[in-house]
Amino acid sequence: MQDAPRPTDPKKPAASGLKPTRRQVLAASGVTMAALVAARLAGFKQLTPGVTLPGESTPTPEAIASGVPTTQDWVSPLGKPEAQVAQLLRRATFGATPTEYQTAVKDGFAKTVDRLLETTPADPPVLAGADEASRDKPIKPNDLQSWWVDWMIKTPTPFAERMTLFWHGHFTSDYRKVTPQTPYIYWQNLTWRKMALGKFRDMLYQVTIDPGMLRYLDLGQSTGKAPNENYSREVMELFTMGVGTFTEDDVRAAAKALAGWREPLTPAMVDDMIKIAQERGRPAPRNLSADTVKTGIFEQRNAYVGAVKYLGETRQWDTNAVLDKIVAQDSVAPFIVNKVAEEFVSSAPDAAYVKRLADNFRRTKYDMKSLMKSVFTSPEFLAAPSYRALMKSPTELMVSSAKALAVNVSSQQIARAGDGMGQGLFDPPEVGGWPSNGSWVSTNNVLARVNFAINTLSALQSVPAFKNAHAVQLDSVVSQDTAQLLNATTDDASRWLILLASPEFQLK
Repeated sequence: MQDAPRPTDPKKPAASGLKPTRRQVLAASGVTMAALVAARLAGFKQLTPGVTLPGESTPTPEAIASGVPTTQDWVSPLGKPEAQVAQLLRRATFGATPTEYQTAVKDGFAKTVDRLLETTPADPPVLAGADEASRDKPIKPNDLQSWWVDWMIKTPTPFAERMTLFWHGHFTSDYRKVTPQTPYIYWQNLTWRKMALGKFRDMLYQVTIDPGMLRYLDLGQSTGKAPNENYSREVMELFTMGVGTFTEDDVRAAAKALAGWREPLTPAMVDDMIKIAQERGRPAPRNLSADTVKTGIFEQRNAYVGAVKYLGETRQWDTNAVLDKIVAQDSVAPFIVNKVAEEFVSSAPDAAYVKRLADNFRRTKYDMKSLMKSVFTSPEFLAAPSYRALMKSPTELMVSSAKALAVNVSSQQIARAGDGMGQGLFDPPEVGGWPSNGSWVSTNNVLARVNFAINTLSALQSVPAFKNAHAVQLDSVVSQDTAQLLNATTDDASRWLILLASPEFQLK
């Protein structure tokens, strides 16, 4: 093994500016791309403890503790308390600053799990002008994205933001159809945060009457005389039960049963409607006034009256009855648990594991906080095969990069880069949300990740000292290629580039 990266002299200032050579940049991007593509083809299966590459030996605890990068192909270190904490922070939050890491290691795994779960989510700062969004003063998408990214980086309750991102990808809406001329997509983000760890049945009601969702899946225009089937289909297929668990007759019946909701009107929206009428030479709509709530409003006159057969039962239905019927289905618990397990544990969770968690999910009456505790404290979460078994989404990668550097990284830069990496916040590609894990690996996406690291470091006035960043961010467990690159560098900027672009840092 080559010499370890030389520690930064504390008497010398941190290296200023990004100064990697062209060879180092190409080497970093090449190693990253090759390793990620190989990992995708292998299904992200990692070596188990004790398995080594030919001619190499298992790293000793002393070697790992010393901060020397190992040359192992990601042998799991999850038997060690500090590695367990690091895995929790990578998956339950967006990684950690050195200070956050040290605090969590001192507290230990169990206490950190409890702190993440039990701390009341902190509210983000108000997005200026969002509540008054109108045709003349719409919410700028980049401002909205930057607002949330900035809070992901700075929030004292990062687990709440991680869960908000999870629900944003599950209960999707996009600003294009919801439109920046209303506050609906902004309100939705605030709602998802508040409901993130509540009862799943309560969540479904909030999702159903959310103004952004009413517009995105057209329930806000659905009436008993002209029921729209978009939401009735997706609430079963994508949000709760899964494909093949209902019939087209159930879709039509639910559309009738859910009809009658309308979007709320803000003062700015009312002013817009009056102004539009005036521009067209028409009188303003009669009895037009702003609403005092930020949820959908049920209009009984627009509801469907009459019995329909839904999921095998014939009766007069309303929204609550439909949602109660949905959560009573056997398919709901495993569907949600599998989605959570794919996001936080394994890209292909074992069926027995999903069943065990799903059974407990039902027993807790679909309590999300209990489910997440079961996930994080399950043996599978810290089992060797789960180590680096998941791919960071672009948002996770970029926010974790900012936290690793522990300096001010432009949230606007991150927001713009997210679009280029395929994950523009508030703009999922379809109602099914974004892809996950191996789906993020392609030539373009990997190069975009490397370019983000280069651009981020280049924009800094001074690069922080590297010190033992490979220990904090990578558990001191790196591949031979990454170790050789780190050992060959002589400045902090290059070390940071190699770390942030490394295949190890892309995984969680």
